[in-house]
Amino acid sequence: MKLREFVRAYIDDTYGNNKAFNWKRLPGDGSKRSFYRLTNNQGSFIVMANPPVERNAQKENISYLMIGKHLFSKGVPVARIYRYDLDHGWFIMEDLGQKKLQEIALSSRNSMDTYKKVIELLIRSQLEGREGFDPEWCYQTKRYDRFVMERLESDYFLAYFLKGFLGLKPDLSELQCSFAHLASQASLADSNFFLHRDFQSRNIIINRGRIGVLDWQGGRLGPLQYDLASLLIDPYVGLKEGEQEVLYEYYLRLLEERLPGTSGSFARYYPYLAIQRNLQILGAFSYLGKIHGKNRFLAYIPPALQSLEGLLRGLGDPQLYPLGNLIGKIV
Repeated sequence: MKLREFVRAYIDDTYGNNKAFNWKRLPGDGSKRSFYRLTNNQGSFIVMANPPVERNAQKENISYLMIGKHLFSKGVPVARIYRYDLDHGWFIMEDLGQKKLQEIALSSRNSMDTYKKVIELLIRSQLEGREGFDPEWCYQTKRYDRFVMERLESDYFLAYFLKGFLGLKPDLSELQCSFAHLASQASLADSNFFLHRDFQSRNIIINRGRIGVLDWQGGRLGPLQYDLASLLIDPYVGLKEGEQEVLYEYYLRLLEERLPGTSGSFARYYPYLAIQRNLQILGAFSYLGKIHGKNRFLAYIPPALQSLEGLLRGLGDPQLYPLGNLIGKIV
């Protein structure tokens, strides 16, 4: 069976005589997956293809299916999955809309109200998404832990940004001590919540005031701070420091309402997890730009670098000085 035959069978079963649909290929950003929007005068839906030619893609598709169903059952506004074929890596699902938070944030003079609604959704998904969550669904790691921090973020940053992109040969002994301390502190945060791990403006749809969430397949259990940091330091938008502070305080207020007495611990470990996220961002943009030739990601390296420098300076942790000094020189 071919993809179009799979989609045709769904159309025949769902739309009756109104079967003429227009196919439009959608940009996949950093993903290897293919996306299409199909539209006609009755509506639209999304088709995703991720052929399981390697085991990682096969596991990713299972995560996409299981985590997506779980979040949908909890009322988190991910796309409803209408039909799927795991043998071929095909999915047919709800079209959440076309306008992303990034577009709204960059085109609106005041997007704070929209961001506050996104934060309300975030904290609800973090708390309710953990209920009944099965770590066996996860295709990378079952939990955001020190392995992820050190191997998939710090080492990633070192290999693809510092060495691969900048061509540096830094003093690894001092840097590794900073990375180890960073992971040690970040891992002290309570990690028993649902973590999206890529909760940024290109993965958030705003459609007539309704919010939709994309790309949930990397979800796992983890700390609250990481997804908030992903949203606030997102280089696709570049929120001003004052805007970040307003949204951070709004999140803390909501957290205290839902989990009284937890905001102090949240604040203590937030900077460390924000730095971890920042390392991941710089590693990813360098990898996608230099290795995969997706040069559009390279434009976001300067704001991400400025963000990392500001986080390290603001935290003022002496054990992170080797990393902070290096980033200061680069900036």
